[in-house]
Amino acid sequence: MTRAEARERNRRALLDAAFQVVSRDGYRARLDEIVERAGLTTGAVYSLFGSKNGLVVALVADYLRPYYEEIEQAVPAELDLLEAVDAFARYYRRSCDAPDALAGLSLQITLLDMALHDPELGAQLATSIRSQENHLIALFTGRPHSGRVVTSHQAQRLTTALRALFVGLSQGVTLGLAPDADEQYFADTARALVSELSLVEHDADAL
Repeated sequence: MTRAEARERNRRALLDAAFQVVSRDGYRARLDEIVERAGLTTGAVYSLFGSKNGLVVALVADYLRPYYEEIEQAVPAELDLLEAVDAFARYYRRSCDAPDALAGLSLQITLLDMALHDPELGAQLATSIRSQENHLIALFTGRPHSGRVVTSHQAQRLTTALRALFVGLSQGVTLGLAPDADEQYFADTARALVSELSLVEHDADAL
């Protein structure tokens, strides 16, 4: 095994161990337990991630990366904005039925709790998530809608609204609180956000 391969193996082991411990314990997660599960030492964490917070931020990016890659495949480039939002909504609803949906919800709630207890970590997590959401902004930017082309600013506003909508709906589905929220319901509510109100430009320079 080369040095680079060993480094990547250690990185993967720490991320997998962190997912298990952080999902269970939240801000009480102990670094010594994480490294013990990974079969490494705390020195590996500082070498690879800089700190425990750095490991948590990397965990979020690692967890979200395949999600955004799958979205890009689920929403073809030739669709207009309404069709793209519809496809995205249906993909999001299907993800609620995935085998790891409950674990994902647990991690989501845990990270929110950690951010509330550690403002510095919260700021780092927000930056990481915004960076990941740039994939969605790019996904919607440039698509035709109502005789116009969606700008980056409009796509950003829409992405913010869709994230808030789907996080709430997916939590309801996963917890059994929204049994009637099927793919069509997700698609209908998402399409309702694509209006002149949700896409309005407040900055003339953005037009």
